[in-house]
Amino acid sequence: MYTRLSFDPARHRDAFRAMLGLGAAVSRAGLEPTLLELVKIRASQINGCGYCIDMHTKDARANGESEQRLYLLSAWREANVYSERERAALAWTEAVTRLEHQEVPDSVYELARSQFTEDELVALTLAIVAINGWNRFSIAFRRAAGDYEPGSLDSIRAALSS
Repeated sequence: MYTRLSFDPARHRDAFRAMLGLGAAVSRAGLEPTLLELVKIRASQINGCGYCIDMHTKDARANGESEQRLYLLSAWREANVYSERERAALAWTEAVTRLEHQEVPDSVYELARSQFTEDELVALTLAIVAINGWNRFSIAFRRAAGDYEPGSLDSIRAALSS
């Protein structure tokens, strides 16, 4: 695989700032970081984004996520290692990521609302929008997976904030 375009934070500063702004808004909402990593990984699995799967599994591990939960994520419905809140978030992630039929089923919405406040559900949806956006950049420009270093996004954030 070859990279089509080097999506570089220094060169494409405005695009990176816009995308990182979505993440910053999600961070301020106070959702659990472990839940958000699961959401990012699951959306990236659905979209087939190797770079983002690599990034978020490494970040999840660095933050204490278990190997078992990471291995079972693509089959989360059959696994008993996720909380009801995580399961609701994963169902919401799948429904919002897969919009082939241009709808999110009422049953998935009701499940999500049973676990999240309105503000939390907006933040969760924004997190899903953000990771789907990142997936599209990485897939469209064929960003290769495997070389991400955990926490390196923090240095990009810092460089762009100055």
